[in-house]
Amino acid sequence: TITWLIHQKFELSIPLYRQEKEWEALGLRLSRATMSNWLLIVYRDWLVHIVHRLKLELLKQRYLHIDETHVQVLKEPGRKNTSDSYMWVYCSIRDAVNPIRYFEYQPGRSGKYPEAFLREYEGYIHTDAYSGYNAVSGVKRCLCYTHLRRAFVDALPKDIHNSEASKPAEAILRLNQLFNLESELEALPPDQKKKERLIREKPLLEAFWSWAEKSAIGELPKSKLSKAFHYALNNREGFWNYLEDGNCSISNSLAENCIRPFVIGRKNWLFSGSPKGAEASAGIYTLVETAKANGLAPMKYIKYILSDMPGSAFLEHPEYLDDYLPWNPLVKEFCR
Repeated sequence: TITWLIHQKFELSIPLYRQEKEWEALGLRLSRATMSNWLLIVYRDWLVHIVHRLKLELLKQRYLHIDETHVQVLKEPGRKNTSDSYMWVYCSIRDAVNPIRYFEYQPGRSGKYPEAFLREYEGYIHTDAYSGYNAVSGVKRCLCYTHLRRAFVDALPKDIHNSEASKPAEAILRLNQLFNLESELEALPPDQKKKERLIREKPLLEAFWSWAEKSAIGELPKSKLSKAFHYALNNREGFWNYLEDGNCSISNSLAENCIRPFVIGRKNWLFSGSPKGAEASAGIYTLVETAKANGLAPMKYIKYILSDMPGSAFLEHPEYLDDYLPWNPLVKEFCR
């Protein structure tokens, strides 16, 4: 029953009040408050231990994608119910051996949250140009060219034949050349990809920034085009960093795609009823989306965990939690 509730809410984005009506139509009075309490307790007693284990595994990986989106959470101490809180997502790269999608609820968007999550982490992080990530030390940031291209798309006038469209159109054309090359190099191993990028993409980047410096001159400071140029020029170093390692990506679209199931769910259930509820939601999304990333059926995976964990002495022997990680051979056998 718990597995079905999780499947309905976290995979199909059906809020508990609608599930309550479905149960009633089947002849069973099962209130949304009861279902909510079941999910909270199951997360607190069982699932949270695997989620924490996944976090430890994620922080061993050298390349991450990060994104965040707002969420409304009720009953936060000292805050109005209308305040924006945030759901953060930390993802493995596309070719990771053990992919993880880790969701974390926090009451704000300050850089102190990724700084705390990534304390003592060393590696590459893929992000947008949000300044809050500057608080994270010991990492190399690879900024997202999809966001950069989007800034120039936004600067296009409605009439694309207008003379004012020439600069944003040229920027988009130059950036599209970069994306086309990336598509050609996609299947290469990391070392070879790095070499090809330096040969084929670095000259394009040098030409783009030289053109951007000249083209930005004279643009009205508050115009969308001026903002797009400043976005590029002020963050140039972060846009170059992906050339250092063939495992890095030119886009942070992976994180955006990972957080999309949460965004779709948020449109239906609108808010979390408490901070504990938001934490439980983050943890369950972690398990569901990580299961998908590993080719598992989330319903089978959650059912396997809840069926087997009560007989495990994982509190005395934390290493037993490895038996429930999504790449464990038995898990893969029973949960595909």
